[in-house]
Amino acid sequence: MAPHTRAIAHFPLQQRVMSIEFLINFTPQETRVAIVEQGVVQELHVERTASRGIVGNIYLGKVVRVLPGMQSAFIDIGLERTAFLHVADIWTDRQNGECARPIERILAEGQNLTVQVLKDPIGTKGARLSTQISIAGRLLVYLPQEKHIGISQRIEDEAEREALRTRLTRLVPSDEPGGFIVRTMAESASDDELAADIAYLRKLWREIGNSTTGAFPPKVLHEDLGLGQRTLRDLVTDDTSRIRVDSRENFQKLTTFAAEYTPQVLPLIEHYSGDRPLFDLYNVEEEIQKALARRVDLKSGGYLIIDQTEAMTTVDVNTGGFVGARNFDDTIFKTNLEATQAIARQLRLRNLGGIIIIDFIDMENTEHREMVLDEFRKALSRDHTKMSINGFTALGLVEMTRKRTRESLAHLLCEPCPTCGGRGEVKTARTVAYEILRELIREARQFNAKEFRVLAGPDVIDLFLDEESQSLAMLSDFIDKKISLHAEASYTQEQFDIVLL
Repeated sequence: MAPHTRAIAHFPLQQRVMSIEFLINFTPQETRVAIVEQGVVQELHVERTASRGIVGNIYLGKVVRVLPGMQSAFIDIGLERTAFLHVADIWTDRQNGECARPIERILAEGQNLTVQVLKDPIGTKGARLSTQISIAGRLLVYLPQEKHIGISQRIEDEAEREALRTRLTRLVPSDEPGGFIVRTMAESASDDELAADIAYLRKLWREIGNSTTGAFPPKVLHEDLGLGQRTLRDLVTDDTSRIRVDSRENFQKLTTFAAEYTPQVLPLIEHYSGDRPLFDLYNVEEEIQKALARRVDLKSGGYLIIDQTEAMTTVDVNTGGFVGARNFDDTIFKTNLEATQAIARQLRLRNLGGIIIIDFIDMENTEHREMVLDEFRKALSRDHTKMSINGFTALGLVEMTRKRTRESLAHLLCEPCPTCGGRGEVKTARTVAYEILRELIREARQFNAKEFRVLAGPDVIDLFLDEESQSLAMLSDFIDKKISLHAEASYTQEQFDIVLL
């Protein structure tokens, strides 16, 4: 999750009463947080010590390259890849209603620049930056560069919004710089609590400013909280019933943090000391394995097929073995309704972002289509992440976007298969055998060897010894060279070598 919440979901929250538990699993290597609603895992967040997320971090960077054609620049902030800054994310040029200027008139190569990370490096892309700084507290988000008081869109009651704006305006002296966004947790806060958050955030910004004095880029000026503390600050709501922590040391750290910054959360935190691992107790490990699978089974017998690429994710809904009680249209409608809940949960659990295309089973009934779309919107309203959803396209597909700030669960926990290279398929043994035959002809034309030895996987060699033995013999006669075979158990099915003897 991002450390601040200016990006708010477009959909109204459902009115619901349910038990929400947070399970926090600590090891020296990583922190994992599972959000469980009524016994079912809904979200999973993972942060590894060796590759901790940097969203919200503030850096003193150096402009490495300015690209006028792309209206962007690459900034060195000390990471493996340079970070990306677009002209639209440069704050200084938007102050006082100034007209937008081209980036080459704002930045110059070698220039020092204070920036904040909007998106982690994802795939081959570097981190996304902004020069507009925002610092999240428990109740407020501080905007040091603009004089503005905003209210979270999740606070929908207009009277409540105005009351909060009036209270904060009274607490923030007009002669002091900076603005604030009121978070949802501030609805029940007292003036003293708001004033304390204002003082804390202003002090933190002064410390960040002081750390830039005499500093040389790249330098980290401010790091956001760890996953455990961010969970208490950003994710815990009034619906939360308890927070279970399986490490005594980190339980004490979280209670200390909560006592100072989130006192209303303190009574909910408890230390889990059972013999059985906490995630096993709630079947979280099993859910993680399911979330890495391509197929998701529905209770009715239908299933989803989820394919993730770098640019987009596609979700295909299938009836599978589900047969409706009345007719086929009823079967399709019920399967699609069930799929809406499953898809919304999988988007959260897998942390899928970017463009998402859902191929529901075709429905002729217009009323059924609208009901499925309404149910899907309701299911998505439980998501903390900003998103937008369109209706059915002419091809019967539902298009939506979900903001992507961190790697998906699959990209975090997995890597491309070394055998298939991420295709999800491998060449057949026969295809590889025919490639070897063609390669032998090439080698024979280029080199005058006495013998060619083929090293390949066991299945390919078995094929040469059986069904394709005649093909190999004919080729040996054609090139007038001896061809020997050797099975390498360590080779993948697509891997082979030809040794000249």
